Amino acid sequence: MKQIALLGLLLITFCCNLNAQDKSLQEQIENMVEEQIVVGVAAGYSVDGKIIEQLVAGHADQSAQKEFTADTKVRMASIAKPMTALAIMQLVEQGRLDLEVPIQTYIPDYPRHPKTQITIKQLLSHTSGIAGYKNNKEANTVIEYATLHDAIEIFKNRDLLFEPGTQYSYTTYGYTVLGAIVETITKQSFETFIQEYIFDKAGMKNSGVKKFGVMMENESKLYHRKGGKRNAKPAVENNLSNRIPGGGLYTTLNDMFKFGDAVINNVFVKKETLDLMREHHSLEKERNAYGFGWFLYNPKPNEGAIIGHSGGQIGCSSFLYIVPEKKAVSVILANTSRTGGSVDYIAINLLKASIQKANEEK
Repeated sequence: MKQIALLGLLLITFCCNLNAQDKSLQEQIENMVEEQIVVGVAAGYSVDGKIIEQLVAGHADQSAQKEFTADTKVRMASIAKPMTALAIMQLVEQGRLDLEVPIQTYIPDYPRHPKTQITIKQLLSHTSGIAGYKNNKEANTVIEYATLHDAIEIFKNRDLLFEPGTQYSYTTYGYTVLGAIVETITKQSFETFIQEYIFDKAGMKNSGVKKFGVMMENESKLYHRKGGKRNAKPAVENNLSNRIPGGGLYTTLNDMFKFGDAVINNVFVKKETLDLMREHHSLEKERNAYGFGWFLYNPKPNEGAIIGHSGGQIGCSSFLYIVPEKKAVSVILANTSRTGGSVDYIAINLLKASIQKANEEK
């Protein structure tokens, strides 16, 4: 997954000033709609639990001219990964799960490998060697998998990309395994657990597991751009049941503010646990900085000062940034895939604005 190397240059001092000649954030997202880069988008930032800017543009349903709002339900894609990681770390805090043991401790029928066995820690940090989707057909499947254990059957017998713990390779399937482990330990479905211990704890009333073929009230349609052209069109829905813990959830802008605030205020896990999640676990020799469920966006020695996650799949381009020490949260959610970096660019500007506002309120 492509990340934004520019952040290290922009944010090393936490002192970011918006260029007075830049277009306003509202104008920026409106331009994305006008140029057909996205059909609908919601974005904004908050500081210390207070929403400073809440921005919307475009449509949740273009043909019906239904406006996109801060409460429009939209896919979050890989922003699901930090939520799953937090669920895992809750079990660690409860003494029900050990990060260092082989995954066969919890899923006995998972194939053992000739040398090193995959651990929970390696799944969290994308150092397990489990590959990603085999091809676009697999990524855009319409097959329904009744359980996460059924979904694991897709890939569990495939060769690993490398010996576990020796390299980094981003994979959503590793998070499918984590979700199955949550189910094994808790004797609950992942959906039930994430609802109770993530969504309910944060007060997120408009977030959940996206069900294939089920259209919810106030849900956005899916849109997609082809060939990099400015021609966002209706997209064919794919089935997310093979990746629920890593990219099968939906949310709203307002719910994502609640999630970010809950992270900052240690609603999910203790501060020392979140600090552990913000450490560089994706191997120091790798250029990528990834903790447990979080990309780490600040340069050394404060890599975990800015955490977050991007997301991209059919009908979704998203970005979440959290700056815990500044109590700043910035979010952008679009209902259109393959936005050509436009969502990422605005995400940076939202982050800059949130840090600037936090500095002003010191």
